[in-house]
Amino acid sequence: MVAVDAATLEARRRTGSDRVETTLAALFEARPPAAPPLEAAMRHGLLMGGKRLRPLLVYLAGEALGADDEALDAPAAAVELIHAYSLIHDDLPAMDDDDLRRGHPTVHRAFDPATAILAGDALQALAFEVMARTRHPRLGALIQTLAGAAGRDGMVAGQALDMAAVGYAADATALETMHAHKTGALIEAAVRLGGLVAVDEDDPRLAALATYARAIGLAFQVHDDVLDVTGDSATLGKTSGADAARHKPTYPGLLGLDGARQKARRLAEDAVTALAPLGERGAPLAGLARYIIERDH
Repeated sequence: MVAVDAATLEARRRTGSDRVETTLAALFEARPPAAPPLEAAMRHGLLMGGKRLRPLLVYLAGEALGADDEALDAPAAAVELIHAYSLIHDDLPAMDDDDLRRGHPTVHRAFDPATAILAGDALQALAFEVMARTRHPRLGALIQTLAGAAGRDGMVAGQALDMAAVGYAADATALETMHAHKTGALIEAAVRLGGLVAVDEDDPRLAALATYARAIGLAFQVHDDVLDVTGDSATLGKTSGADAARHKPTYPGLLGLDGARQKARRLAEDAVTALAPLGERGAPLAGLARYIIERDH
């Protein structure tokens, strides 16, 4: 597999980010808002920056199996809407009580907790509205993928496990289970959504993408744990050292910094290996796996 250089990957990341930003912004321009303060809070939580990693995974996975970007715009936007809603709710006083997100005040700080809850609710509903509009022939599978990743067997379950683990020591199995749900589930869904736009559910390449996605989902979280120790708030766009301050179990706490870095590297290598059935079309996804463990925010 020919490696994708950093400049090429960054250019593709910007293209994907621009596409999804355009799609997301258009959602607020189609009609006048029924509740302007709610709309402002939704915009604040959704359109104030971010890596847009999950939409990029939708685009790269879909393109690897032959889909065009236009067909991928809706699922890319939907997965980012779910991600934005989850961050708004995670930051709430009843959850992580964070003050900073993406370099800006969190939604409950910029507005108030009640408005933040409603903004998250509205963004989640909007994600499924966006998907339903596509009338894709595999729409049922697409919606099931997104709903499963977001709900009681996915991201929400992971948040519940995360909250229950505060103040307790977690072994490797418990920590991996928690992060596979909280972070990994939506990353896996992003990859599967892109693949499903292109091919039927029984296409064997979806299994390769699933293996890739599980590895990068965990690698992303391991590296996030490392950055929480080594990064600074200005670069991260959120409060550094927050996990330690809240007595949350983390990979550096379990394995040490060097051990956590090594685990992230192994996971990235596993992800790249899983892409072999895709041939050269998997090269951008391989490049992204490496980016995930090398990023500084």
